Amino acid sequence: MNVKKLLGSSRGMTLIEIMVVITILGLIATVVTVNVIGRLDEAKVDTAKTQIKSFEDALEHFRRDAGFYPSTEQGLQALVEKPSIGRIPKRFALKGYLKSIPKDPWGCDFTYYSPGLQGHEFEIYSLGADCQEGGEALDADIPSFEAEGK
Repeated sequence: MNVKKLLGSSRGMTLIEIMVVITILGLIATVVTVNVIGRLDEAKVDTAKTQIKSFEDALEHFRRDAGFYPSTEQGLQALVEKPSIGRIPKRFALKGYLKSIPKDPWGCDFTYYSPGLQGHEFEIYSLGADCQEGGEALDADIPSFEAEGK
């Protein structure tokens, strides 16, 4: 059998054809990347709201046992180990209410106030992407009283 018949009239791609394919792939990659990055930012905000909800649940368990919420001074660490400052709870879960206090999705500490600044019994904040109070868009604070819908 003749090799030319097997391959038919196939020929290699020209440099211009390869460059066109690479350009098209680059454009597709750019569109996908832009959409994925936008979703990643949304996912971080949703994760912060979920973490805040987890803190709220643990704080409610603490309150049921102790009869009060941890003070601002005791902070969220009171959910991990029995407080040694301020008002000491008579009842405290043997293993605490959380294993550890995670950082928010941007690697910052959550802020905790009790009593809350907005008239709530307590407030928990993620300070957003800039890890500073205030800000807009991704840098905006995420307070617990806004995370309740999550």
